[in-house]
Amino acid sequence: MEQTTCPQMVSEKQAARILAVSIAALRRWRREGRGPQFTRLERCIRYEIRAIKEWVAENSSEKQAVDRGQVNSVKHGSQIAE
Repeated sequence: MEQTTCPQMVSEKQAARILAVSIAALRRWRREGRGPQFTRLERCIRYEIRAIKEWVAENSSEKQAVDRGQVNSVKHGSQIAE
């Protein structure tokens, strides 16, 4: 029999704490179709830890600057624009 693992999920409140944003911000992002991927279990909203990490990586200012070709080098969080 194949074993499946359940993804590690956190509540809306825990996700807000992890992201250092308000619950209202998470709710607004969901309404606007932004923010980390979430799952609705009946009336409960849950976020996978994996989805939060991916969303942060995809939306970091460093990645956006690299995508726009504005960064020559990145050292210790500082960015050098062309």
